[in-house]
Amino acid sequence: WQIDEWAGAHPGRIIPLALVPYWSGDAAAEEVRRVAKKGCRAICFLDNPAARGFASVHDAMWEPLWKACNDERVVINCHIGTGSEPPHSSDLSPMNAWITSMPISVANAAADWLHLAALHRYPDLKIALSEGGIGWIPYFLERSEFTFDHHIWTNVDMGGKRPADVFREHFITCFISDKFGLKNYEEIGEDIIAYECDYPHSDCTWPYAPEQIWSEIKDLPVPVINKITHENVMRDYSYNPFSILDREDCTVGSLRAKATHVNTEPKSQPGFNPDKGRGVVTSGDVAAAFGR
Repeated sequence: WQIDEWAGAHPGRIIPLALVPYWSGDAAAEEVRRVAKKGCRAICFLDNPAARGFASVHDAMWEPLWKACNDERVVINCHIGTGSEPPHSSDLSPMNAWITSMPISVANAAADWLHLAALHRYPDLKIALSEGGIGWIPYFLERSEFTFDHHIWTNVDMGGKRPADVFREHFITCFISDKFGLKNYEEIGEDIIAYECDYPHSDCTWPYAPEQIWSEIKDLPVPVINKITHENVMRDYSYNPFSILDREDCTVGSLRAKATHVNTEPKSQPGFNPDKGRGVVTSGDVAAAFGR
């Protein structure tokens, strides 16, 4: 229903993301091929299935899934915290401390995926680090290179390539707001960076997302801006919005002009209201609110 009814009713506005079974690599591969026939080019996947009691990404069980994603050009999207929960020091820690570390926490899973042997067998296998940010990527790549050279005793096989090269061939990095990462885009790779607005999560900058991203990318070369804002995603997700709307109709100004009847003023919703004088919200408070 998500693909046929929800997304299908508004092509170009809603882009579907599929879920696959975790108990069988064959069943997961079958689902990838099924949704690919419907035009869905992305699946959601745990950043670390083993942390949720499923097979590790290094388990041979997943081989059919890797092959299906490669053959169908379907991107594997690993959202932060979906497998290995972002660590926090204690339930008394301020929630801000936990939120601050959440994007960076996906680095652990990224290191694991980087050493996935299937990457050397399937050149079109792509992994997106959803909401992971990009500022930490330059050091991550530097560290992976150092480890590869310094710890030969581990017998790691990178398929005859350098770790940083494998990363740039198979990974898509995503950011909401990341001035430092954008200043260092050349150390990351301009072809693997993608902007995401994260609507409707609390980290998103909506309804001022266009102004926010422009303030961070306006000094970059125009070809790089185009890659980061849409071209990289169009290529990796096999998606062409200009086949649905003319290019001039896809601009921020044009789309906003079509939505003048929509109220986009931010308003408070139920939740942790800082005006209630409750003090600092802790990790434990939020965990309790979710019944954990």
